[in-house]
Amino acid sequence: MNRGGGLLIGPASAPAPATTLTPPILVMLLAASVAGTALLPPGPQILTALLVIIALGVPHGALDGELAREALRPGFGRIWFLVFSTPYLLLAGLVLISWQVAPTATLVAFFAASVWHFGSEETSSPSTVEILARGGLPIGMAVLAHPVATASLFATISHTTMAQPPAWMWFGSLAWLGYAGLWAGRCAAAGTGNRLILPGVLACVFLALPPLTAFAIYFVCIHAPAHTRAVITDRMRGRRVHDVRSAVLLSLPVTALTLILGAALWPLYSGPPDQRLLSLTIQGLAALTLPHMLFEAWLTRRVRIPRPGHLAPR
Repeated sequence: MNRGGGLLIGPASAPAPATTLTPPILVMLLAASVAGTALLPPGPQILTALLVIIALGVPHGALDGELAREALRPGFGRIWFLVFSTPYLLLAGLVLISWQVAPTATLVAFFAASVWHFGSEETSSPSTVEILARGGLPIGMAVLAHPVATASLFATISHTTMAQPPAWMWFGSLAWLGYAGLWAGRCAAAGTGNRLILPGVLACVFLALPPLTAFAIYFVCIHAPAHTRAVITDRMRGRRVHDVRSAVLLSLPVTALTLILGAALWPLYSGPPDQRLLSLTIQGLAALTLPHMLFEAWLTRRVRIPRPGHLAPR
């Protein structure tokens, strides 16, 4: 049980300290609750999945504000948030514009970035095969298990016509399947088959549930906790984030700002409420993914390269 009393689990390949874990029963209860929404009619089902993603998934990215405070306040003082947020929001805005100008290209780029982002967050392994196998699962399984439903979601998100997944999406999903098989074979040969348990369970979730519901379970039960755990255990970047409770509290300001910006963008989207919220949420996540990944890369490089008068971390 962690000190914050919240939900946090680590990736199978990198066990977390006991102080950052909660009983797996809480994870299963949350997953079961979200899975139960698959029984709702399509419109409420989509709305519920999206609200779960927004309420329980968005705050993990909002921790970027706290990490920026730690990194930038010593050098920029009171204007640290302006220094952080200006390029962050400009990049996000460019992605939102790209959805309108080149929706298919933006969707392809979003998929590629998401695969790498998901995979690298869930494992400390430098193996490209493992990163692609883990990171591609939420998209690859959705396409292979529910092609028509998944294509419908992506068509709504990108405002394009897509009765079936296009060739590039099939190619990417089959390529993921190859990487997943290769990684599974390596794990079996190395006697580390236990690393396949969590991905195997997740694959079953995507087989059994509608794609957006399955993605909501993945996003709030695996991806967001993996990122939060990494922040909690990294004393070089988030010194005030020491448990789930502090992570939630410190993410609130940027989470609130994100919701306000989302509400401001709502009038720019049209259609039924479920389709409108789907486009806004996923396009918004895509817009935030680019600056989030670049910010993470900058932080990692900053920690690895010692500043004058500082020792490099071992």
